[in-house]
Parts: sequence; C-alpha cells; structure tokens
Amino acid sequence: MTTSPASKRVKTSPPLIGTHNGHFHADEALAVYLLRLLPAYSPSTLLRTRDPALLSTCHTVVDVGGEYNSAQNRYDHHQRTFNTTFPERDTKLSSAGLVYLHFGKAIIAQRTGLSLDHADTDILWRKLYDEFIEAIDANDNGIPVYPPNDTATLTKRFNDAGITLSSLVSDLNNDFSISAPPTDALETATTNGTAPTRRPQDEEDARFLAANDLMGTSFLRKLHGYHTAWLPARATVLAAYKSRSEVEPRGRLLLFREPTPWKDHLYTFESPASFSSSSSSSGGKAEAQQVLYVLYPESANAGAKWRIQAVPKGKDSFESRKALPEAWRGLRDEELSAKAGVEGCVFVHASGFIGGNVSEKGVREMARMAVEM
Repeated sequence: MTTSPASKRVKTSPPLIGTHNGHFHADEALAVYLLRLLPAYSPSTLLRTRDPALLSTCHTVVDVGGEYNSAQNRYDHHQRTFNTTFPERDTKLSSAGLVYLHFGKAIIAQRTGLSLDHADTDILWRKLYDEFIEAIDANDNGIPVYPPNDTATLTKRFNDAGITLSSLVSDLNNDFSISAPPTDALETATTNGTAPTRRPQDEEDARFLAANDLMGTSFLRKLHGYHTAWLPARATVLAAYKSRSEVEPRGRLLLFREPTPWKDHLYTFESPASFSSSSSSSGGKAEAQQVLYVLYPESANAGAKWRIQAVPKGKDSFESRKALPEAWRGLRDEELSAKAGVEGCVFVHASGFIGGNVSEKGVREMARMAVEM
C-alpha cells in the first residue's frame, strides 16, 4: 500500500509596502503605520524608493507611483485626475486618507473589539476622519483651513505653525541625531577595525520610522480616547440634553453627575435650524432655548466641588454664548459669595467662562441667577 507524501506547508512572504524615499511627510508616515496595524501587514517590510521597477515588486504602494487602484493596492494621490474625497467631505484625500478610507473601519474594529458593521464603528470612523485625518489630507494637498478671502485682512497674533503634527514630521527630515544601525553587510565588510559605515538611505529611513511612530501613536491615542471616553459620553449627554427642562424650565442648563466630555455632543444634538450660534436673526425664543451653562462635579469623588461652565458660541470659539455675570468675574470665596448672594462660591474666572461652588445646590443657584442677569 502506498502512502501520499506528507503535505508541505507553503510559507508565504509578508507583504512588501512601498513608498517614496527623500523628503517625507505626515501623510505617508501615517499611511504606512495604519497598514501595519492590520494583521495581514503587521510582519510587512518597507521599501522606500522612486524606482518604478522596484515599486512594481511591492504588494502595496502609498504616496508614489501615480496610480490609485485599490484592487491593485496602489494608493497615490498626486495624479492630475485624482479627486477622491471621504464620504460627505470636500477635502481631497492624501495617501493617509486613502488608506484610512479603505482600511479605517477594519483598523477600528480590530483595535476596539467592535464588529466591522457595528454602528459605533462607523461613528468612530467618521469622527476620526473629521478630527484627525482630514487635517493631514488638507495639509498635504495645500488646502488652507479658511478660504483665502476670509483671512486676507487678518494678522496672526503669534506663530502656531510649529506645533502641528505635520510640522513635527517635517522637523524629523533634518534630525540627524536619529541614526540607523549599520547593515549586516556593512558590518561584515568592515575588517580593519574601523567603525562600519552607514548608508545615507538607512539614516533617512530611520528618521522616517520616527515620523511613522509619531503619527501612528497620535492616531491610536485619538482612537482610544474617542472609544473609551467620547463615545460613552454620547449617550450621557443625550440623556442630559433630553431632560434639561427638569433642571431649568427653559432648557438653558445642562447638568451631569460626573465629569463628562460634552462639547462635541452638545453641538451635535442641538438642531442647527433652531440653535444657530452664528445667526443674528434666530429670535428671542430660539436664543432662550439654547443651553447656556453646563453644571458638573470636578471629579467623581464624594464631596467634590462643582463647576459651572459657559457654553462657547462654537466648538472652537473662546467666546461664550453668555459669560457669567461681569460683577462676579475675578472674585473668589467670601467676596464672591457676598457679591453673588450665594453661599459656598469658590471662584469665577476673569473672563467669565467658568466658575465654581462647593456644592451642587450652590452651583445651581449661581446658574439660576446667571441665566436671568
């Protein structure tokens, strides 16, 4: 009786990721990191080159090659004909946006344990694009935050260009303190006792990997925060928003029993048609129904002091819908309590955007007075 030879397990090579060498940017640094978060790409190696023949050997190519074809794993955005955007957004994608468009949900599902088709996966996918990826796409494509005509007469008070992730990645192009270990070939070739020579490309690749880590860890921090804090707060804010008339008859106060990241969710739940903070014709009724102050304890600990915070006119605005009364601003403790006629006052910020009291009862009374002043 003959037997079949034992089956041999076929070893497959990990997918090779290709991107360009030379000056690198935030988008391809993030694109490569995102791919490597997926199990299929986690053991992958990276090739940085502009040689078409070498790029043709790569399983996946990002930010180089002049081709966008997801079926062939080609994700470049530099073609004149390229105009792909994220759903319901107008910003043209970069290589980071392209990779995120195709693999973002799988990455989120894998990192959070949510299923690929879970509603929360879609919510997180859209939130991360809006709050993180889109700015990288815009920066790489030279798209300004504001239309040029809107800022033609504005003068910056200070320079903030150096604190963006894209600028920090740009700095890494010139950080020559980051060194690559010598290659094995160079080590064995050194026989005269001198230090092995490192190739310039190895040094450049080491700086790229530092940029890769900077962008990737920043993305993961955002994802972790949105999944563990922002997303659970969504339900909490919605419940408080629906029951706000129980706190104040006209719905101008929002109360939480523990510290809650509320801003994003409040602006989402408020109807833009009824609560436009930028419209001067909204009318007294709509203005009265806006949430003006948010009340919450400083911590979840028993006996924690309470805060009253004025709601900003917009998500990125420093101007409040209704700042705390001018007469209270900058005062503390007994002096503030005497001026406000409320026991237990702790402080009111000089700008009137936030204040405090030792108790919920006290902060409610401050809010009750503030909405009418």
